[in-house]
Amino acid sequence: MKKYILNPISLFIIGGILGVLSKCLDIYDYVQHYGFTFGEMFSELSIWILFGVLISIYSDTRKKAMINILPFCLGMLLTYYIIAELTHSIYGWNFIKGWLCFSFCSPIMAYFTWMTKEKGILPKIISVGIIMVTLVCDIIIFGGPRWYDLLIIIILIYLLFIVKIKR
Repeated sequence: MKKYILNPISLFIIGGILGVLSKCLDIYDYVQHYGFTFGEMFSELSIWILFGVLISIYSDTRKKAMINILPFCLGMLLTYYIIAELTHSIYGWNFIKGWLCFSFCSPIMAYFTWMTKEKGILPKIISVGIIMVTLVCDIIIFGGPRWYDLLIIIILIYLLFIVKIKR
């Protein structure tokens, strides 16, 4: 099952579906769920870092992690902004540039994220870095952290420090 999900074509499609879902939530989700909307959550970086960590650590090799993450990010961006254009939603070129930069840097980030499941001190440093970047982005860019950001950080800690993956 893993090989059917963790391949570039499947991840492009999954990213595309999540891009559509994310934009639709931005447009139509006005209901507060415990102080937040799902559209708000899917517009922030922490959820996408979580998806990237999942894709990276469960890929069989560093190379596959790098190859898998880019189509996921590009599929998400492509469909998100197609839906934005079709629905005449407001979006800015700075957001597009920022997310494109994130997407094109994602293979490098996936390379290092894949290493977090190896032995040694460097993987632990990388893991701490991922958690710190998630937390700092939540604070500086999005004015958080909110309770769901903290939940995502707890999940990241579990994935990066506790889960054992056979390779």
